[in-house]
Amino acid sequence: MLKQYDLSNLDWIKTNGMIPVIIQNYDSYEILMHGYMNKEALYKTQQEGLVTFYSRTKKCLWTKGQTSGNYLKVIEISTDCDHDTLLILVLSIRETCHLGNKSCFSVKKYNIDFLFDLEELIENKKNNYTDKSYTSYLYQSGTGRIAQKVGEEAIETILSAMKKDKNELINESSDLIYHLIVLLHNQDLNLNMVIENLKKRNKKDIFIKNKIKMIKK
Repeated sequence: MLKQYDLSNLDWIKTNGMIPVIIQNYDSYEILMHGYMNKEALYKTQQEGLVTFYSRTKKCLWTKGQTSGNYLKVIEISTDCDHDTLLILVLSIRETCHLGNKSCFSVKKYNIDFLFDLEELIENKKNNYTDKSYTSYLYQSGTGRIAQKVGEEAIETILSAMKKDKNELINESSDLIYHLIVLLHNQDLNLNMVIENLKKRNKKDIFIKNKIKMIKK
């Protein structure tokens, strides 16, 4: 059962018993879709951990993915400041849109989105071997070879920086980041885990800096 969030302050009266819901990808933060929930749909979502909406056209509950298999696994639920809208962070199983797209919205792709798209592609190559794919070749070669490539690319990145060759530095940095992502997924890790760790370190660093300031005072 999903962690029970305190949603007792939701304004069901203001929304006539139908809360608007925004679905956002937990890893990439891409907005995936929009729907509505009544109390029963929200309860089912919390109990099962899969997003369940209320269909205003069919007048019934429907769990996203119940026919396509493209479920939305709930990670976190929060409300807006007026308590009349829900934001749900999810792990999406394949495409969300019925047209076969990742998102129901045609929005501008940001650089961070590309990194997570690249991760999905790399993970797919890990699980589905293709003999013409360099990524598949790396996974077939094993952890040692992948780690070796990360080391090689790190050294080449350093050398390009020492030569002050900006174009070469960009190219070598790209190689390094790509091979690092491959290594992370080889160990069943991902970029989001690294980002979360960096955020924790940043908070800790800010806390220490504030402590030092207080001591100096």
